[in-house]
Amino acid sequence: MAKTQLNVRVDEATAEAARQRATQRGLSMNRYIEELVRQDAGEVGQAFVEAAADFMRQYESLFAEEFGEERKSS
Repeated sequence: MAKTQLNVRVDEATAEAARQRATQRGLSMNRYIEELVRQDAGEVGQAFVEAAADFMRQYESLFAEEFGEERKSS
């Protein structure tokens, strides 16, 4: 994938926090920012939602047996 350079301005405290967090995670600043944007854009969240929906499809009948049919539509 082609890379595009972005220039942003943040206050020094924000810049230092970003540097520290990137270092703690063993990431470059570029990679850290990329991951934050992807998370914010919902790629990680969407994967979780899809996995949860798949789980519920597989076990829906067991939940209905255990908790009753009225819980399915709530």
